[in-house]
Amino acid sequence: MCGILAVIGKRLSEEKIGGLSKRMSHRGPDESDVHVTEEGYVLSHERLSIVDLETGKQPIQGTSTAWMIHNGEIYNHQALRNNELKDHSFRTTGDSEVIVHLYEEFGVDFLDKLDGVFSFVVVDGKDFIAARDPIGVKPLYYGTDDEGSIWFASEMKTLVDQCSSFAAFPPGHYYTPQTGFVEYYTPDWFDYKKATKELDLSKIRESLIEATRKRLMADVPLGVLLSGGLDSSLTSSIAARLMKDSGQKLHSFSIGLDETAPDLVAARKVAEFLGTEHSEIHFTVEEGIDILKKLVWHLETYDVTSIRASTPMYFLSKGIKEKGVKVVLSGEGADEIFGGYLYFKNAPTPDDFQKETIRRVQRLATADCLRADKSTMAHGLEARVPFLDKAFLKTAMETEAVHKLPKTYDGVEKYILRKAFDTPEQPFLPDEVLWRQKEQFSDGVGYSWIDELIAHASARVSDEQMATAAEKYPYNTPATKEAYFYREIFHSHYPQENAAKTVKRWIPKWQEDLDPSGRANTSHVATNAKKQLEELAQI
Repeated sequence: MCGILAVIGKRLSEEKIGGLSKRMSHRGPDESDVHVTEEGYVLSHERLSIVDLETGKQPIQGTSTAWMIHNGEIYNHQALRNNELKDHSFRTTGDSEVIVHLYEEFGVDFLDKLDGVFSFVVVDGKDFIAARDPIGVKPLYYGTDDEGSIWFASEMKTLVDQCSSFAAFPPGHYYTPQTGFVEYYTPDWFDYKKATKELDLSKIRESLIEATRKRLMADVPLGVLLSGGLDSSLTSSIAARLMKDSGQKLHSFSIGLDETAPDLVAARKVAEFLGTEHSEIHFTVEEGIDILKKLVWHLETYDVTSIRASTPMYFLSKGIKEKGVKVVLSGEGADEIFGGYLYFKNAPTPDDFQKETIRRVQRLATADCLRADKSTMAHGLEARVPFLDKAFLKTAMETEAVHKLPKTYDGVEKYILRKAFDTPEQPFLPDEVLWRQKEQFSDGVGYSWIDELIAHASARVSDEQMATAAEKYPYNTPATKEAYFYREIFHSHYPQENAAKTVKRWIPKWQEDLDPSGRANTSHVATNAKKQLEELAQI
């Protein structure tokens, strides 16, 4: 993973573009480079080397005049080299170079051939194409300056003082000067009425295993983020099985306020069950509060849920990188796909349930994908998300909604995902983890984290400020003192109205308490950490 910056239409000095690109140096601490085309277009790249450590430096030139920069991973790059691109000469052995050759071979009609996550820009003379992966796993922003030049960058902080207008690049789209934005990713499951496939547990299981297999592609040590919840535990279990005969040791990492945190207790069970090399990282509420200003600068959001959950992920990523691991698997997306958040239990009908899963998946780029990318990349750590694999999404999202509805199974959320991996003859997980109630990450690190965060924010925002919140922040007006507190931090970094409009707030449906914590749902049952520790000691 990396940071990319492109300026189309204005010649900038390498010194100038290099300085702007270095605002994202955390995304690519291994090497950086700049290329200026004959037309004066500028491509800059900050590289985190994961695949092809020796020859994968970017920008990369194609066979003739085309150049490209890419942030992400193309998991089918070898198959593309062997088939569609077999007649092309390659300068590198990495995954990124296939993009420029696909452009040379097919023009702009090649996005559906890519299996992976990406944001990229290809420049060829005065022509260019910019694109973002189907779900928006990797970030991309675009803008225009006062002279009409078009800018593209992995993070907004590179554009805010250079562009007169800017926005988030929409997932599943590409852009060319001839076509404008074109939506290339329009799967059948975007229509809730097409969720008509019968339940196939084996297909769900095999599809997730294959999605995880793809994401083990790396030339550096690999680990897993292990919260002890269903999603991260499943990806960890699958990875452990796939790596069993490779001679590699799977590293697992968990975080909490202390050893009694619900996630840490469950994660220990999973790590021992799988035989991973397990590490625990602790942080204090005070440490979390102290880094909020820096964290919001990295995240580029004021969304309450994202900030609550990103704080522990930020500390966890720092600890992982210090141990020499550069790639981790993570469980983002499962709750959106299968309706795992506790508020989904209140969905009035299967159609309403399905519509909400689609809406949540389509907005992942502004929520969990944003959090997972920017919290990890703040420390030059790459997070990979098997649940958002295109083939797995097709299998899961096209399954008839009634099979995913918690009401169908006495209120058990994500029942069919659990059942797909309920294989007693060769268990993937201990039963108490496989059937563990959903805990949102910001709750699972320790319930006092959110409670004390709310109290801290409330003490720093006055009633008078809240009374005039709509005047100061007419767009996405903060509804709570905690939200106002984060908005103030965001505004100090990114005061532009365009910046505020890039943010979408995460708000649960179908429940009276609209606080995004899972504990706000009446179906939540608080974890008894003491009891869990006693059970763990007996294993």
